[in-house]
Amino acid sequence: MTANLTIPHTDFEQQPNSPHSIELVGVRKSFGSGNILDGIDLTFVHNAITTVLGPSGTGKSVLLKHIVGLLEPDEGEVRVFGSDIWGVSEHERYELRKRFGVLFQDGALFGSMNIYDNVAFPLRKHTNLSEVEIRDIVMSHLSEVGLEAAVDKAPNEISGGMRKRAGFARALVMRPDVVLFDEPDSGLDPVRTKLLGRLIQKVHRQHGGTYIVITHDIPTAREVSDHVAVLWKGQIVHAGSAEETFASDDPFVRQFLAGAADGPLGMD
Repeated sequence: MTANLTIPHTDFEQQPNSPHSIELVGVRKSFGSGNILDGIDLTFVHNAITTVLGPSGTGKSVLLKHIVGLLEPDEGEVRVFGSDIWGVSEHERYELRKRFGVLFQDGALFGSMNIYDNVAFPLRKHTNLSEVEIRDIVMSHLSEVGLEAAVDKAPNEISGGMRKRAGFARALVMRPDVVLFDEPDSGLDPVRTKLLGRLIQKVHRQHGGTYIVITHDIPTAREVSDHVAVLWKGQIVHAGSAEETFASDDPFVRQFLAGAADGPLGMD
């Protein structure tokens, strides 16, 4: 059965007595004269869904790329399971990335592959599992996201929402400890956005792990979040439980969550 298959991971383990799987400490990043991340201190709770909210262009996707080790900070540390991701060898960093699953904005599926082969790709590349074992895992996750009947379809033959779900299935096949969602609601209508949010919650309840959702969509944040961090001008202006966040008295947080025109956030 699928539940008995084991995907080999690195030797990095959750630190004893630590509730956090990922910690950003004093992270700074600039591109040219633009200071994108300005001393980020932020932790992500294991076995919880944390949403990072903020206006467009405020550094959310840059933050995500630092978490997964695609960008190196100019200053500070990104600690994953207690280890600085840029303080280990390139091989160790490569192995550590296998513990991440990422759902990109458009699903990022290979156009030359059908849905089944797209989802199977990470297993074929990073494991020595047999095709029988791979099929067991792939079909299990495609069933989870309601795509078991679309295995032979090409990405251009299915809807945007289905491509998102296929990307979600692919993000799960390596049994990741951390799953990152980069604007998962982008391009979806309100109904499918809500359905995707509920799917994220359902799958997280089943598999656990650290889920990080990057978005500027307030209904999505309300739907899925255990914890919320709010990013503005390269800094975390608020971080706490979802309940604390939506009751916050901070002027920027209140304005952004309410979608109000009046407040510190303007058109600049």
